[in-house]
Amino acid sequence: MPTRPNLAAQLGGPQYLGPATFMKTRVLSEPQELDAIHPDVAILGAPWDDGTTYRPGARFGPRAVRVANYQPPSWHLDLEIAPFEVLQVVDYGDAVCYPGLTDQAHEAIRARVAEIATRRIVPIVIGGDHSITYPAATAVADAYGRGKVGMVHFDAHADTGRHTWGNLASHATPMRRLIESGAIPGRNFVQLGLRGYWPERETFEWMRAQGMRWHLMGELLDRGVETVIDQAAAEALDGPELIYLSVDIDVLDPGFAPGTGTPEPGGMQPAELLRAIRKIAVRTTLVAMDVVEVSPPYDQAEITAQNANRCILEAISALAVKKSRGGKP
Repeated sequence: MPTRPNLAAQLGGPQYLGPATFMKTRVLSEPQELDAIHPDVAILGAPWDDGTTYRPGARFGPRAVRVANYQPPSWHLDLEIAPFEVLQVVDYGDAVCYPGLTDQAHEAIRARVAEIATRRIVPIVIGGDHSITYPAATAVADAYGRGKVGMVHFDAHADTGRHTWGNLASHATPMRRLIESGAIPGRNFVQLGLRGYWPERETFEWMRAQGMRWHLMGELLDRGVETVIDQAAAEALDGPELIYLSVDIDVLDPGFAPGTGTPEPGGMQPAELLRAIRKIAVRTTLVAMDVVEVSPPYDQAEITAQNANRCILEAISALAVKKSRGGKP
């Protein structure tokens, strides 16, 4: 293969130089490339936001999150590990999502995630609005076996609505669709950080009937995040063996994540969320993750995109720790 000195110089330079891949990781585009390299983790963009109910713009999230780090992640100070030396991480590009075509976009996301998950590579999906979790988690559940994957879901909102003005595939409905389809058992669906004024009582009654568990933001404040995270992980693994982690960036207080479609005051701080992600990834078998609802047009000084970027880096670093101990990432 011919040498490409200019590209090599770009990749070896500052973070703002070179192609827009996650942390300058190698970009792949075809399934056979996954077979040839078989990385530990594959980053995937899901640039879809036609499911939003208020402020749009999350279709621009994957690109913004990919480049929102100006410091190479050479050494994790807390975990004492060089994550990208231990794990092989690639960027698998974007699912092809054309505006207005919901069914086609969701199928493109499902198929692209399936290409990763069926090869036992960990997909980390950058949204996009939260509706992308329905096809993404469906692909993971089908790859590992339905009933074997539990969900840990950080969010200000439950996203269990029956529909949104008739739309069954909005960002307010994916968790309901996953449970109704049988992809994720309701009793192994655990939500953290819920607060505010939605959903209404009837939806919570439906959630209770499915056996769902949730921990409101007030509980995290009263009992402590560390304690609640331990309980949530145990609940998600009450039967299943594996974890899908879904992080809606609006679980953070809007002061730390202004660039999102439906901000809700009174949320988590970044340090709490990052430690929680790290804990889950180290102590469970994490087989997939998504980070959604970053809307760059409403962001300030890239603060939302940077926090989303760090959520992914925390998971990767924790997976590297597991691999360094002889386990699977």
